[in-house]
Amino acid sequence: MSAPGYSSVGSSVNGSTQSYPSMYQPAGYYGAPPPQSYPGKTPLSSSQPPHYHNSHISPQSHHGAPSTPPSTAPPPQAYAPPPSVQYSQQVLQPQHSPYGAPGSYYEHQSYSAPPPVHHPPAPQQYPLTPSPANAAGTYPSAPGGTQYGPPAHPQSSLGGGLPVQMSAPLHQYSPAQPPCGQTALNGQPQSTASSQQSSYESYSRVDGSGHTPSSTGTPSASIVPSPGHHSAPQSQYGGYEGTSGPSEPEQSPSSSDDEDLEDDDEEAGGDTSSSSTGTASPVHNSFDSLEGGNYPETQTPCSELTPHGQPYTGYGFPGMPPPSSAPQHGYNHSGYPQPSQSFPSLSQLSAALGGLSGIPELEVEALQPINLLQERNLLPPRPLGAPEPNLSQELKKVNCSPETFRCTLTSIPQTQALLNKARLPLGLLLHPFRDLQHLPVITSNTIVRCRSCRTYINPFVTFLDQRRWKCNLCYRINDVPDEFMYNPVTRAYGEPHRRPEVQNSTVEFIASSDYMLRPPQPAVYLFVLDVSHNAVEAGYLKYFCDCLLENLHSLPGDARTRVGFLTFDSTIHFYNLQDGLSQPQMLVVSDIDDVFIPSHDNLMVSLKESKELVKELLSSLPSMFAHTRETRSALGPALQAAFKLMTPTGGRVSVFHTQLPTLGPGLLQSREDPNQRSSTKVVQHLGPATDFYKKLALDCSGQQIGVDLFLLSSQYSDLSSLACMSKYSAGSVYYYPSFHHIHNPSQLEKFQGDLERYLTRKIGFEAVMRIRCTKGLSIHTFHGNFFVRSTDLLSLANVNPDSALAVQMSIEDSLADSSLACFQAALLYTSSKGKRRIRVHTLCLPVVTQLSEVYAGADVQAVTCLLANMAIDRSVSSGLLDARDALVNAVVDLVGAYRSSVSNLQQSGLVLPSSMRLFPLYILALLKQKALRTGTSTRLDERVFAMCQFKTEPLPQLLRMLHPDLYRLDTISDQGALHLNDTIVPQPLLLHLSAERLSRDGAFLLDCGSVLYLWVGRSCSDMFLRDVLGVSDHASLPPSMNHIPELDTPLSERVRAFLDWLQENRSSSCPLHIIRDDALAKTTFFQHLVEDSSESGLSYYDFLQQVLQQVSK
Repeated sequence: MSAPGYSSVGSSVNGSTQSYPSMYQPAGYYGAPPPQSYPGKTPLSSSQPPHYHNSHISPQSHHGAPSTPPSTAPPPQAYAPPPSVQYSQQVLQPQHSPYGAPGSYYEHQSYSAPPPVHHPPAPQQYPLTPSPANAAGTYPSAPGGTQYGPPAHPQSSLGGGLPVQMSAPLHQYSPAQPPCGQTALNGQPQSTASSQQSSYESYSRVDGSGHTPSSTGTPSASIVPSPGHHSAPQSQYGGYEGTSGPSEPEQSPSSSDDEDLEDDDEEAGGDTSSSSTGTASPVHNSFDSLEGGNYPETQTPCSELTPHGQPYTGYGFPGMPPPSSAPQHGYNHSGYPQPSQSFPSLSQLSAALGGLSGIPELEVEALQPINLLQERNLLPPRPLGAPEPNLSQELKKVNCSPETFRCTLTSIPQTQALLNKARLPLGLLLHPFRDLQHLPVITSNTIVRCRSCRTYINPFVTFLDQRRWKCNLCYRINDVPDEFMYNPVTRAYGEPHRRPEVQNSTVEFIASSDYMLRPPQPAVYLFVLDVSHNAVEAGYLKYFCDCLLENLHSLPGDARTRVGFLTFDSTIHFYNLQDGLSQPQMLVVSDIDDVFIPSHDNLMVSLKESKELVKELLSSLPSMFAHTRETRSALGPALQAAFKLMTPTGGRVSVFHTQLPTLGPGLLQSREDPNQRSSTKVVQHLGPATDFYKKLALDCSGQQIGVDLFLLSSQYSDLSSLACMSKYSAGSVYYYPSFHHIHNPSQLEKFQGDLERYLTRKIGFEAVMRIRCTKGLSIHTFHGNFFVRSTDLLSLANVNPDSALAVQMSIEDSLADSSLACFQAALLYTSSKGKRRIRVHTLCLPVVTQLSEVYAGADVQAVTCLLANMAIDRSVSSGLLDARDALVNAVVDLVGAYRSSVSNLQQSGLVLPSSMRLFPLYILALLKQKALRTGTSTRLDERVFAMCQFKTEPLPQLLRMLHPDLYRLDTISDQGALHLNDTIVPQPLLLHLSAERLSRDGAFLLDCGSVLYLWVGRSCSDMFLRDVLGVSDHASLPPSMNHIPELDTPLSERVRAFLDWLQENRSSSCPLHIIRDDALAKTTFFQHLVEDSSESGLSYYDFLQQVLQQVSK
């Protein structure tokens, strides 16, 4: 029925009070600028560095002193070091011993100043005007635009957030002085405009734009912060930084963690402790005082400035001498030809690369040169792991897990010039909220942080003595508070270096009320369900209702948990579930052009009080719409209604949709031309058709509402437009092409598995995350689903353990003053049980000066995944072919750079260091992946979904999607098996992805991450067919078999144990498809054999020849 008696409450989203000036660029998938032409070789970024001039700063731009009430605490005083310690006024030269002796926590050391070295002054210096006291909540904006996001309203209230920063090594430093031509602010030098041109231009923006887009919440916002970005103002509520106002979504700080630990904070070895910043902890009236810190003591200008090399400007490398032409080897199918020239020895290679002194044996192995045209067996016998950084054993033990925090280079180049010479991108891949088996949880009244940069204390700080510690990011010396002297684990006093915060690189703090600007929100879930004729035909609704009924008790939350339901076709249906009703009541709103909420009090109800009514509604929903004939879809108005319904509390909106929206605001039209699916030229419509969904998503983000989209469609639905709802609200996208509950059982199985995981996994609400790094490093681009609030602050309305993100970085200042570089990420969030928590991850890596050390520490998997994120942006902004060319050029440039390093030793062949030997293979696989391939029929929605996956999936899952793992199962044995919990898990060897590695007398498993294929040759042994598959011969295999029967045979137990082990920690359902040799489905299996030639690309050998030709030009 309709609801004639109700009037509209509030306007539509397009007429809401929030505006987004110059924020929505309809031409770009991620708000990127229009495509540009690129003559010659295609770089992954523009030749113009993405830079915001720090000189253009209004008086209100600076980070003001904390606006703390006068009665709560005296103003902070500058720290005066004791007279017994001498400090140099000049930049220190690098230490010869990069790592402190184990356990040297308490040290006194004097420093002598080296002779000054005079350099020309910086071309220009821009003064920094102190901010007035009432301007603590503003942040700088570039002239004529919004530099860090939408402009702040002058009357907006400040939000705050948790500062997160990194610290320094276990050995001591002299307080580093900012380079000449810079002004120190909060312990970080503010670079002048002339010194900021050293960003990694070749990798700075995949979209190739000549400028950096503003931080408008785009999932890939390119921003170049000054080194002093650590103390930028805070977000409105709970946020770390950024101001609030009508043009910017309001945010609240959050981080996420294991909900199992919420009821028992003394788990993980009793890691509950109390810590302090060394001063009183007043009640803050804004998060600026929490996150921004205060002005440090005045520092004397330095007299020494380390010169930087100029960055190269793309993949042309004008500054590099052209490589000499090299003869090409012919290809012989029976084997690669022998080299015509002897290969360099390690001693020769060492001299060419700048020396290998002090490099451990593993790094020497990583530097072993490999001629890819001669070496055919490149894959390791087991899946490749992350390389270990060249650190002392003590630091390795406490360093962050690579599953959480991974850098493309495990040895950080000391200068941008050295990074440019290596031709490798510098970036981070983070999985900040992943499920952890061991997580130290610390309960504290206050939390120890650096007074200057607000870094959390961590294992890599230096204790000068029992009462002082040095920050490992800004090198500020801080007092150790009395409360921190007590170790709650050992119950001993006077051992601050043994506290759990200093013994674990990943910890979680229970945040105090100082980190809240409102009471923590409850867990609130709204389900928005398509009930049109297409949805009924697909049959998803019954399985959704059954799954939710089964897992209703497992929804994360507590007694305050609230739920609601909204269904839509051509009208919007609300459901009154107020406690006391005999049955649910449906309220229908047919005015889709100006949606209103019929009742605000009883549509979102307490799950505890109304559980029976919820169960009754879920039981009756499938039959209520079983005979509908309404084919139209009003998705846009349904989302507007969901936004209004959730605005008072925030929470999670789960949208289930099956077709193209055809009614009301946000309606879309089909843009796909089926005849162009196999095009090898331009692929159109990778970006959204309208900014309606992006604007609505930003409104949702401002109200702490995250939107997750489940698209179950058998036809084109314009996912590139719909996905914006999730991209900009920190949500997730799930896509099930050709979904039908009868005709496509594998998709139904995957949907059921994904939905169960989705409903029961941990969740964090009103979250923000900040990434900090050692002085001299800077962040300039983020990749993932979130709202970018400022240079280093991400706002996430919801955070889940299955999503990851990537960060591009550059070296703005020389790291000569430090032998270690540190990165710290802090996630502040509200748990589903209403607790504020802060999860902190700290990563420590060595700083190196030799090109050989950079190559030895290169992480080929992380490099590939970061380039994939950059290529996705590039394909949307500049075109798919442009992005593909840029990826090929990345291989060409690396090969050319390595050849030039050892040009006096080896001129023939295609040579790379062992650490990067798989790089060309991974890039070829990426070019054949659904997101970037050409020449193969690919539906537009499937291509866009693959792009979404590259932006959010954790690295291990991405690698399996990109380069699947191939195993032979019919010969599986217990040799080299793992013994886990009384279970023997076989470990078959990895095989190259080529048909020549297959045989018709075998059975081969292909692990693609989200799906498993078992190809059974027609001559496969009868024993395998009988003992594992339960059939007598090959012809008896069912055409659509999708499970391994449980048979009581040793071979069956081995195979099932291996399959269970592969799927044990997957975030998504992973169905199995058993394919006969003569089945049509084998085409899908063979498409994943990326080393073979196919319609989507060259064979691996031909690709190497193409690279060699370009290198030799």
